[in-house]
Amino acid sequence: MINPQKLEEIAAQLTGSLPPGLKAFADDFETKTKQVLQSQLNKLDVVSREEFDVQTQVLLRTREKLVVLEQQVAQLIAQQTNQTEQNSEQ
Repeated sequence: MINPQKLEEIAAQLTGSLPPGLKAFADDFETKTKQVLQSQLNKLDVVSREEFDVQTQVLLRTREKLVVLEQQVAQLIAQQTNQTEQNSEQ
């Protein structure tokens, strides 16, 4: 596996060896590229990882509540069925 720190060192060495004009062009290119990417990402319907994780936790809690409610409804239906059967026997 490639060591990320080594890649950073190589990139720093390459950047340091560039002529000043080319270095300015590279910096300008990087800035403009970041601006374009940020602009395009803002147009996408995406959420941050933090917001995604929060919503995942909300969904899990909601599912747990749903399971409990389904069990309660099943119990109520069973009780209602038993009461109806008992009333019809009398």
